[in-house]
Amino acid sequence: MFTIDTIPFGIFTVKNRRKKVATIIGSQVVDIAALANLGYFKDLKIPKSVFTKEYLNEFIALGKNKTNAVRTRLQEVLAQPQQLPTSVFYNETDVQLHLPVKIGDYTDFYSSEQHATNVGMMFRDPANALLPNWKHLPVAYHGRASSIAVSGTNFHRPKGQLCPDESQPPFFSPTKRLDIELEMATVIGKSNSLGESVDVNEAEEYIFGFQLFNDWSARDIQKWEYVPLGPFLAKNFFSSVSPWVIPIKALAPFKVPVAPQTPTVLPYLQEENRHLFDVELEVYLQTAAGTETKICHSNFKNLYWSVSQQIAHHTVNGCNLNVGDLLASGTISGKEPESFGSLLELTWGGKNPILLPDGTERRFLEDYDTIIIRGYAEKDGIRVDFGEVRNTVLPAV
Repeated sequence: MFTIDTIPFGIFTVKNRRKKVATIIGSQVVDIAALANLGYFKDLKIPKSVFTKEYLNEFIALGKNKTNAVRTRLQEVLAQPQQLPTSVFYNETDVQLHLPVKIGDYTDFYSSEQHATNVGMMFRDPANALLPNWKHLPVAYHGRASSIAVSGTNFHRPKGQLCPDESQPPFFSPTKRLDIELEMATVIGKSNSLGESVDVNEAEEYIFGFQLFNDWSARDIQKWEYVPLGPFLAKNFFSSVSPWVIPIKALAPFKVPVAPQTPTVLPYLQEENRHLFDVELEVYLQTAAGTETKICHSNFKNLYWSVSQQIAHHTVNGCNLNVGDLLASGTISGKEPESFGSLLELTWGGKNPILLPDGTERRFLEDYDTIIIRGYAEKDGIRVDFGEVRNTVLPAV
């Protein structure tokens, strides 16, 4: 349930009418465009048209002073919902939620030390699991923005080249090792000019908010294709995000300090007040029969490279970020086996299958399996909800 401490932003429609900007309180979707028409933001001098766009980009581009003022006003009026007209409220089940941000560019990082270590132990040298560069820079690759979809969008099992035995020729097949990656997505809220680097200690000014993110992966396709340039067809077929963007301001109470990095990073990555965010993350697997099982419990703070460091590194060469760009964290794995953020790790490459309550096993995902990622932060009576991202695997076509 979304509390007044959350006040996220999203895009909704009712009965295929025009898209509008909304928030949610409890299970009630709130029509922000309708509130604007009623004059609730008149003193903020924001064009009403901003709230009737297909995406949040124009709203985000107003800047934090304006967007935070809207959020504060919403908290004020929603504290006394009985004083608002009932016409601005919709039951969550009666609306359709859409991809909230028009994503221009998408970058996927690799920022969890435990995840990188697990993968290195499985596929390289267990004694030297991390590559030499890993603790010196936030490793990343540029992904495909066009195939990122909102929660509730289902997709067909991807196909590609497989070569499980390199002494044999490759063959074409649907993936047999379909996996998920538990991630968080950062929505960029401010642009930098081409050639301009963002200072690591000013990077949070470029963050509008966060979403839950599932970076679906075809591990057998990835194994054959990733050398020498990294993932391609194994990743670009589908990724999914939650429909609500949680403003970074909502996470201020959940900043947690973290230890200095060893070895010491280069000056452009050194943070004065290094911190991460304490957000609980859970992954559930639901079978075609409807049985839902929690398979992972991790936390956003289980990262080695902070979001500020990701932004500083991304722009240190002069790369320009734009409003609406998405930076994914990479798989978020903790130290405990139950906190590993992918089936690749949870089953250790398929060697240790997960036993489900109905007696079946999963090494990787089967057709009609549904994956649900949920997130929340809670402390001292304050709770911020992230909602969920839910998608079902359909058979290959």
